[in-house]
Amino acid sequence: MDFNKISFRVRYAETDQMGVVYHGNYAQYLEMGRVEWLRSFGISYKSMEEKGIMLPVISLSVNYKKSAVYDDLITVETHLKKLPMVKIEFDFKIYNEQQEILATANTVLAFLDKKTNRPIKCPDYILEKIQM
Repeated sequence: MDFNKISFRVRYAETDQMGVVYHGNYAQYLEMGRVEWLRSFGISYKSMEEKGIMLPVISLSVNYKKSAVYDDLITVETHLKKLPMVKIEFDFKIYNEQQEILATANTVLAFLDKKTNRPIKCPDYILEKIQM
């Protein structure tokens, strides 16, 4: 499985005075997608950090197609672009209940050693789980 989906309702606090989702909140939606993608393989971000691995975002791009609004049920579809090495890359589709694309996005993250803050290869235990 190279992709995962999560769905949730847009909360009032995520919108502006027009009831439209503030653009900066999409980064949080992408993070939710990535975290749940990892969890679908039995990998928690918390356990990665406990093992000394950080996964900071080094690139983020979002293409907005249509506004998400308060109380929309939106789905974030997270796709692994290719097997990770030192970096891991995801593509995303965010859409509403009518299956209208609200945004597409891409993120690139780097595996870092928490102690040295230096890039490291994707841990074997992660590669083993995502290649099953």
